[in-house]
Amino acid sequence: MPIEKIIVLEDDVIVRKNLEQQLRQRRYDVASAANLATAQEYLAKDNFDLMIADVRLPDGESTDLLRELQSRPQKPLVVMISGFGTVESAVECMRCGAFDYLIKPFTSDQLDVTLRKAESFTQLIKINQYLSNDEHEEAGYQLLGRSPVMEPLRELIRKVARTQATVLIQGESGTGKELIAKALHFNSPRARHPFVAINCAALPENLLETELFGIEKGVATGVDKRIGKFESAHGGTLFLDEIGDLSLTAQAKILRVLQERSVDRVGARTPVPVDVRVIAATNRNLEACMREKDFREDLYYRLSVVHIQTAPLREAPEDILVLANHFLQKHCAAMSIEPKQFTQAAVERLQRYSWPGNARQLENEVKRLLASVRGRMITDEHVVIPSEPAREPTKAENKEENKAEPVKSLFTAVEALERRMIADALKETGGNKQRAAQNLGLSRQGLLKKLKRLGLPSS
Repeated sequence: MPIEKIIVLEDDVIVRKNLEQQLRQRRYDVASAANLATAQEYLAKDNFDLMIADVRLPDGESTDLLRELQSRPQKPLVVMISGFGTVESAVECMRCGAFDYLIKPFTSDQLDVTLRKAESFTQLIKINQYLSNDEHEEAGYQLLGRSPVMEPLRELIRKVARTQATVLIQGESGTGKELIAKALHFNSPRARHPFVAINCAALPENLLETELFGIEKGVATGVDKRIGKFESAHGGTLFLDEIGDLSLTAQAKILRVLQERSVDRVGARTPVPVDVRVIAATNRNLEACMREKDFREDLYYRLSVVHIQTAPLREAPEDILVLANHFLQKHCAAMSIEPKQFTQAAVERLQRYSWPGNARQLENEVKRLLASVRGRMITDEHVVIPSEPAREPTKAENKEENKAEPVKSLFTAVEALERRMIADALKETGGNKQRAAQNLGLSRQGLLKKLKRLGLPSS
């Protein structure tokens, strides 16, 4: 059901209670308000799919709230109701952005018709976002896939997004950690405020404090005042990517901000309060890092109020075709070229590969195919898979074999697979790290970091 949460905004107690009862009988989650102020409090704390509002209320007109809602990235459909309906009133409501207009008293059948219209409209909007797939709009954070791991992930995001809890996302490179962070932000009450992302691994230690916390004017010759990422994200969400690569000194400073809810700009005398929800991500095993004293336990527990583990593509082979077709449509449109499609043999070849670089590597391969294939059909001969190692069996496919294997942690297994994939890629390219990194869907710097972390020769 596309519509789940509804606000009833009505000052008449009898009408309000009757509407609440009817909606709850239809299994909707209902919040009720007798005035604009209460409704605005609800909307500031949570996202709602539909609002049924009386035009005239004790503290103002609902049309004022309706106009305000139009500027929000996540806004409910609004059905206006009135006991003094006129053509002029209806026109004004529709002009302000109302979805529908009902005159009191209305019947249960009339309410049903309106709810069905709203359900259908919401579904069409979601389909349109999926098909348009404009990466600059909210559709860009959609989590595609139909494997068994995806629906529980979507459900977890829906629940967690409405809270203020910090979130730690762990998983391999290319598994969509930033997409999950965006989904949490844009489905939260903070959606109308900034989403700010920063890659901690790309920050030199000497610039880290300035980038995150800002700097006061005059600290050094020619230095102007500049706010940091925490202040830029005020009211919204700060995404700290690759947080596992931060030094212990930097970790201590971030922990202090999370505890004090304020930042100290470089050179400032007084702290600046910040209201920021932090979402962190890493492809490292932070539990192992804590054991090795490379990551602070207190910061780990502060960040992992909610923990999300992403699945690598090899564990969700059903999603390979979904993602490949998505990338194909997206980049055909971006490159203004005629639509292309995969032959069945090409699909089978894509699905046989384990994709150690996950969705990012798959997207890079699709872009390469679009640049090199002239015809409309992409065949298996066009698909170039380095070394073509077989895809790891899923748990269901390998259940009996897994029973006989000794139990080991997920991260131990992942690291073993990474070592093998990197060794194969380097062997295939004759030791050329740039080409090996491209084949693995990594940057050269990313490959060197993995070599160092895994204890493999980097020179």
